[in-house]
Amino acid sequence: MHASSQQRAADHRPYFFLSYAHTPRYGPGGPDPDMWVERLFRDLCGHVMAMTDLPAGAPAGFMDREIRSGEGWSERLGEVLATCRVFVPLFSPRYFASEMCGKEWYAFAQRAIYHQAKSNRPAEAIVPALWVPVPPQQLPGPAERLQFNHRAFGDRYVTDGLYGLIKLRLFAEEYERAVYELAKRIVSVADTAGVGPSRPLDYRQAPSAFGTPRPSEPRSTGPRPIKVTIAAPTRHDVPNGRDPAYYGDMPQDWNPYHPESARPIAYIAQDLVRSLNYQATITSFDHDAAPLDAKQPPTQPELLLIDRWALEDEERCARLAAFDAEHRPWVSVVVPWNRDDHQSRAADAELTARLEATLPTKLSQGRAACRAAARGLPSMEAFGQILPQVVEAAAQQYLRHAQVYPPAGGSHTERPRLRGPMAAEYATTQFIPDMLDRAPDAEDPDDSQS
Repeated sequence: MHASSQQRAADHRPYFFLSYAHTPRYGPGGPDPDMWVERLFRDLCGHVMAMTDLPAGAPAGFMDREIRSGEGWSERLGEVLATCRVFVPLFSPRYFASEMCGKEWYAFAQRAIYHQAKSNRPAEAIVPALWVPVPPQQLPGPAERLQFNHRAFGDRYVTDGLYGLIKLRLFAEEYERAVYELAKRIVSVADTAGVGPSRPLDYRQAPSAFGTPRPSEPRSTGPRPIKVTIAAPTRHDVPNGRDPAYYGDMPQDWNPYHPESARPIAYIAQDLVRSLNYQATITSFDHDAAPLDAKQPPTQPELLLIDRWALEDEERCARLAAFDAEHRPWVSVVVPWNRDDHQSRAADAELTARLEATLPTKLSQGRAACRAAARGLPSMEAFGQILPQVVEAAAQQYLRHAQVYPPAGGSHTERPRLRGPMAAEYATTQFIPDMLDRAPDAEDPDDSQS
């Protein structure tokens, strides 16, 4: 539904956030290479002002050159990313190599995920623009999944990008057309997507949606696999007296943050890990046929999401206790619960005691973020904030315990390495800094790397 003129006039948030990779100067005293991006920004703002009824002084858009000297850089970026209506990334090879651009993308993507969780309607509020064309096979997962027809902006735009059009006078008409069409798309998406403002994310601690490769290792573009397992009852076998409104026909339908969230937690987790360039497989703990054999090397990192009410079932509780006794550090446990759920709040002491008796190892080992996640996350916001750290911990432990193979021939001293389809995907898993605990935990010998 399109916003009315009154609604637009009362909403003075920036229509778009222009996300771009800074180009270094070539040689001392050379011209500012980003002046062309600034020209694009000014042209877009002019079109947006003409296409809307924004009052004088209201920001049509934002780029980081708008930050005044002395203003907190990361705080200002976090504030605008939490309020802007549309995110406009300028695609280029340099863009997807930039950790800062990946952080901006991730910060905005979380708002769209929460919007869909609360409304159960997707919010496609990212409008990409080609600054320098990038081959499709070089796009990271979050960019590759965007459904966007660049051809509508002109054939020359597709082959040369905005940089090529803006630099060559011969293509001035094509440039004007492309910018005009881009501005129209920004206004249309801003009015229809309806992504509301959120609390600012700590930009300095945000992960990159593209990942950050280790030194001397190639950047992975395709999504990396991760397994998300749900341990929860269904509405047909909930404990006596438990409200079935939080459950569905399958464990995967469990929705602990009802009624704030209209989507099951499994699919919120799936969206969150997708924004970190992972592809999740969702399974049920009750029906997972994979044996609990910690002696076998892992094939992917895993998240185990547990409903504390699921521990009321003695058989399920015994299986979870057996899981806790196994050495499976590549499985991160997350226990979502809802502080607004009066039943869970009233039974909190009993549920917590049962959890501690069943999973003593997972509740006491690992990083601070992993221990906090295993002890319980009482809101959807807390769940979204901590999940990237939990995913990072599981990915690092996967790398440490996955099977390695010595090089063929036996005469080389080359370091053993991962092989097979998982090797490329996990070449770049170390990309999320710890927000809660930068140093490894001394009591956990299996989590010694930062």
